[in-house]
Formats: sequence, structure tokens, C-alpha cells
Amino acid sequence: METEKVEIVELAPARVASAWGFGAGPEDIAWAKLAAWAKPLGLLAPGARVFGFNNPNPSAGSPNYGYEFMVTVGPEVEPGADIRIGELRGGKYAVMPARVETDPGVDIPAAWRQLDKWVAEHGYRMGHHQWLEEMNGDGQLIALWYAVQ
Repeated sequence: METEKVEIVELAPARVASAWGFGAGPEDIAWAKLAAWAKPLGLLAPGARVFGFNNPNPSAGSPNYGYEFMVTVGPEVEPGADIRIGELRGGKYAVMPARVETDPGVDIPAAWRQLDKWVAEHGYRMGHHQWLEEMNGDGQLIALWYAVQ
């Protein structure tokens, strides 16, 4: 991960369709639900805006946690089975390109630590809006979005 490529970005609020998973591998559960619904509708085509986040975060002593994936959608899109429509609040973010090179359980936390260090070193403070992981239309991590103020 390259912290020299961090950008400060204002993300506009957006209407989103989301899917949720819970367990020891909730990302796979949530992605399977979102992809099954969104791919036939063409919502995961190149250029799609796809974000995810822990919901709820892992807790000590349990392998289970939640993860939610969301894709931006227009007003014409209706929810489906296991899919709800909501709003991504948006806000100001420090955004860093990222990818999983070996182990997601190692690579992703390490990248978040790098970005957290960059934010502190550049005088930003943690924001109160949702932190995000951006994916491509295949569900592969492409960037981390650290909420700042």
C-alpha cells in the first residue's frame, strides 16, 4: 500500500442497495447476496461504485462479525430478496489505494494502520461518518476510505 497516493476526497451522499452477512466470513456471505441480485441488473459493470464495511465490528473472543456491501443505485432501482435500499451519508475522506496481496486478515488491517498513521501525520482528525472499503465490480478491494474532519 502506498501512502504517498492518499487523497482527500469529498464523497457526495448516494442512494445505495445493500446486502449484509454475519459469521466467521461475512464478506463472502454479503458479496454472494449482492452479486446474485446486482449482476443480472448490470449494477456491477465497470465503473460501479461498491463499498463495504464491518457491521458490527469483530468483538474479542468471537470469530463472528458482520459485513455490509453496498452499490450505488438510481431512483428507479427497487430492493430485492436480502437487499435493502438506503442512503450512504457521504463526507470527507482520506482515500488510499489498496489491494489484498496475500492474506486479507493481514493485508487489510495493515493497510488501515498505514492510513491511520498518514491521517495523524498530516493533521487530520477522525471523522464520525462511516469508514469504507471500496471494491471493484468483482468484489476485489481497490481503496480504503478513512473518515476525516
